[in-house]
Amino acid sequence: MPVISLIARRAATHAVDETDLVRRVAAGERGALEVLYRGYQPRLARFLARTTRRADVIEEVINDTFWIVWQKADRFRGDSRVSTWIMGIAYRCALKCLRDRGEAAAEPPADDSAAYALVDPAADRELQDWVAKALAQLPVEQRMALELAYGAGHSLEEIASIMDCQVTTVKARMFHARVKLRRLLPTLAGARPGAAENRDEEPN
Repeated sequence: MPVISLIARRAATHAVDETDLVRRVAAGERGALEVLYRGYQPRLARFLARTTRRADVIEEVINDTFWIVWQKADRFRGDSRVSTWIMGIAYRCALKCLRDRGEAAAEPPADDSAAYALVDPAADRELQDWVAKALAQLPVEQRMALELAYGAGHSLEEIASIMDCQVTTVKARMFHARVKLRRLLPTLAGARPGAAENRDEEPN
């Protein structure tokens, strides 16, 4: 069997399995919820690290997310991937939690693993450090859009669904994030201001 076909089949099987898990959760099967939790907890923890460094807040948001999954699984109609649905719930829970606590989005750890999406994985510690510092200076919506795209592999349409906004808004957030990164990275790396010029064009 061609490799591409095999990958496609495995991806389809995975999607079907997750949809079935949600169906079983809707029927009140706690074991299915536990399977979903184990599969998504690490992914959500990395994603939520974009908003806060507090482990207790991250744990609270993840728990809130799966409480909503438990309560509203019967409303999932399969119009999107299960991952898109769950990430959307987590995104809204995170914003609500930060708002209720009156906390601003915090700088992620300097060794944040999501930095791999923007740099060579073989880059040294210093490189990862200043890339993480640049990411931390982005507004939370821009930072999370980058994580959803490059860290979690979601499409623009899926990110728009997760963040409850238009695709054009996602494009704009990613565009402005790239512009800011191009301006910040040379400075953090020790280059003279203005050494690197921005050549990006406005998103369509």
